[in-house]
Amino acid sequence: MHDPGPIARDARSTLIRGARCELGPRESLRASIQITDGRVTSIGAESCFTSASNSGHGEIDLSGFLIMPGFINAHDHLQFALHPRLADPPYRNYVEWGEDIHAKFPEVFARHRAVPKDVRLWWGGLRNLLCGVTTVSHHDPLWPELQRKDFPVRVVHDYGWGHSVALSRDLRHARSATPAGSAFIVHACEGVDGHARDELFKLDRWGLLDANTVLVHGLAVDEDGVELIKARGASLIVCPSSNEFLFGRLPDAAVFGAIDKVALGSDSPLTSEGDLLDEVRFAMRYCEILPQAAYRMVTDSPAAMLRLVNAEGSIKVSGVGDLIAVRDTNQVATDGLRTMSMADVEFVMIGGTVHLASDAVFDRLPLSEARELEPLWIDGTVRWLRAPVKALLQSAEAVLGVGEVRLGGKPVRIPEYLEAKHAC
Repeated sequence: MHDPGPIARDARSTLIRGARCELGPRESLRASIQITDGRVTSIGAESCFTSASNSGHGEIDLSGFLIMPGFINAHDHLQFALHPRLADPPYRNYVEWGEDIHAKFPEVFARHRAVPKDVRLWWGGLRNLLCGVTTVSHHDPLWPELQRKDFPVRVVHDYGWGHSVALSRDLRHARSATPAGSAFIVHACEGVDGHARDELFKLDRWGLLDANTVLVHGLAVDEDGVELIKARGASLIVCPSSNEFLFGRLPDAAVFGAIDKVALGSDSPLTSEGDLLDEVRFAMRYCEILPQAAYRMVTDSPAAMLRLVNAEGSIKVSGVGDLIAVRDTNQVATDGLRTMSMADVEFVMIGGTVHLASDAVFDRLPLSEARELEPLWIDGTVRWLRAPVKALLQSAEAVLGVGEVRLGGKPVRIPEYLEAKHAC
């Protein structure tokens, strides 16, 4: 079995009461959820559970909220979370884009590289956490910081990767170094010209296209390419807003919709519209992806493609305790995705531990959870996060300037009036 990272942060038991629980794209019930040692141990009616005060559980009352499984971001480059969008489009392919931005914006890259990489990676984790992502696939080496138990989100650990057909030194070696049975992830067909289109067929000729292959972007994939992907059992991650920004073209849902395994990725702020929820809304609006399909593209589809084995992207007994909560408007969760943004995510739990809370939820938390959270103001929204927020911001501001830090393009700062509240 493949381990996507630590699950239980410590031996604790938590009972979540009062919320409506989304068990699938269109299946919900009002239930309490018990999580012990990082895993869901019970899902049932309120009457099935004794009072937390008599059971030794911590208890969180989420009345008025809708609980959903934590989202899975199938593609990100976490170290670029503080970068601005950089391009002078349109381009024909990703090689043109890369060469152009390094020629035109060297000072921007140099400035951001001066921020310690560990700090940049943590901001990448927070960018995902804020929009309800509990598991992320990082398309780069598994830097030691990403393996820390206290990293803000779960990072997929068992995978193989190559950058791309054009820019990787030896994709065959990268594939041979991939753990057996794990996903092999590679950028492919990112562009609109013949070079981008032919990359899929090169991968096939090199024997690198099979059921473990996960292609990222696939913008230039045509109907013949789709048939080849299906024949080989490969998977596809699409990043529509990045494609539209760089190449002036959107992935064709009528084409990639024929592929069995498709997921959404946020890509990095260098090219994307925003975070994963921004990408979901963009894909639904401009690619006409239906709500139920969009829901699966950030839950069970990436879980299957990335070979996750702890029921990530779902809420199941014995599965990992990764949950998020939004205000319950009596909508089906899939329909709510049309408008859902970072500002709507008010609670995130990873492995049974609270990692994010809004002001309203913060006041409902047990003291043991609340005292470990620090406040962050981002683009008008305040969230309490399980992270050294103040230290991270100071480290970034030491390089980029006070008031100049942007997370996925959004301004961030410490809400001073809340620091006093937190200290109490």
